[in-house]
Amino acid sequence: MRKDFADQVSSQADTPRSSRRAASRLHAFKRPSFGLKRPDMSSFKFPLRLSGRGMLIALAAVLLVWGVAGSGGGSEARASIPQEEWITAEAVQEAPIGTPWKRELIQRGDAASPVLLRMGYARDEVNNILMAAKPVYSLANVRAGHYFTGRGEDAGAELFYAVDDERVLHLSKHEQTWKAEMQSRIAFTRDSVYEGEISDNLFSDAARAGMDDRTTMNLVDIFAWDIDFVRDLRTGDKFRVLVEDRFDAEGRLIGSMINAAEFINQSETFRALRYTLADGSTGYYTPEGKSMRKTYLKAPVKFSRISSRFQLRRKHPVLGFTRAHRGVDYAAAAGTPIHAVGDGRVEFMGWKGGYGRFILIRHINSTHSTAYGHMRAYAKGIHTGSRVRQGQLIGYVGMSGLATGPHLHFEFRVNGSAVNPLNIKRDPAEPVPAAQMARFRAEVEQRMQTMGNAAVRLAWG
Repeated sequence: MRKDFADQVSSQADTPRSSRRAASRLHAFKRPSFGLKRPDMSSFKFPLRLSGRGMLIALAAVLLVWGVAGSGGGSEARASIPQEEWITAEAVQEAPIGTPWKRELIQRGDAASPVLLRMGYARDEVNNILMAAKPVYSLANVRAGHYFTGRGEDAGAELFYAVDDERVLHLSKHEQTWKAEMQSRIAFTRDSVYEGEISDNLFSDAARAGMDDRTTMNLVDIFAWDIDFVRDLRTGDKFRVLVEDRFDAEGRLIGSMINAAEFINQSETFRALRYTLADGSTGYYTPEGKSMRKTYLKAPVKFSRISSRFQLRRKHPVLGFTRAHRGVDYAAAAGTPIHAVGDGRVEFMGWKGGYGRFILIRHINSTHSTAYGHMRAYAKGIHTGSRVRQGQLIGYVGMSGLATGPHLHFEFRVNGSAVNPLNIKRDPAEPVPAAQMARFRAEVEQRMQTMGNAAVRLAWG
């Protein structure tokens, strides 16, 4: 994303994450036991002479053991544990405080080798670790801000690296040989419900409700086929969003997703629920099982305003004489992302007279095409002949060609002739299969009940 657009978006919602936590609503969960037995407190004695600093070190060791040792079982599905607090009294009292885990931060400019050397591994051992990991995940791709966590150097040694939100690389040493496997990452989940009303703009109103910018953007993506957030939004519109946040064992946010959402736009209610089909594909559907996805998005630019509509007679702002305007102009900051409204292939990309930098996409039914003009730059990897998917980034708003200010000129063509893009019929994608409707309805009922009953406010410091 271009810097000037990013600055504009961030300025619209500068509410810190703490306000999101304070404003969220927590769904009640049963506290997990983690398989630990409650100790007999009558016989348990705390080390009274342990200093405050020592207690902090001990507590950090407990969290470290949880985060790493809890990631075992690569053949199992990703564990997702509803969690109310990060650490229980039982865990503190029975965790193996003396476990010799080492943890090293990957700093900017670091490669894997110097980090492992700082952890105390010999150079030959580091080479063995890198070679063992390579068929599973190349440690040449380690990223700053992530950690290596390990224990031991001889037989039984282990080393972990969190690849992303879902996966962790596990290396173990057996009989002087390192072996690597990719495991699912253990995560703790929290369901939160955010609700608000439009009084200013979507970003600032969502921020006041406790949502961060990323979640707001995801909300726009879900309803992008039904609501044009450029021209359809009205004061008094309302939204309610059920978000599943995922945290690691130390309480750091590692990901979030919208499981259900409701948006009331101009008195019309739209609802969407996240559902995974039997084939593993995930999408958003109405409570009746119809796909939220349509043939075309309602707009190629998410946040802007329409500065000029489709009309057969319009005075050209640069040339000065009257002629047809066969598209819709979306005024937006220079650098605003432009997205393909449907699947297709780039038929032309380059300079085209008054259009300036221009892209023409031929869509999959062959009779429809869309045109994007006055672009400042093209997205990386886009060229004539490229296949594009609906919603894919193809370029950035600019004012190349005959333009008085930054905007996107967008056209929708049927058999080569321009039609009004705002009146295009968009057919829905495939619904939930009939054989899966019983399971789908059960999930719908549960999530709608969660959205309606989540009345406990969360207030973490």
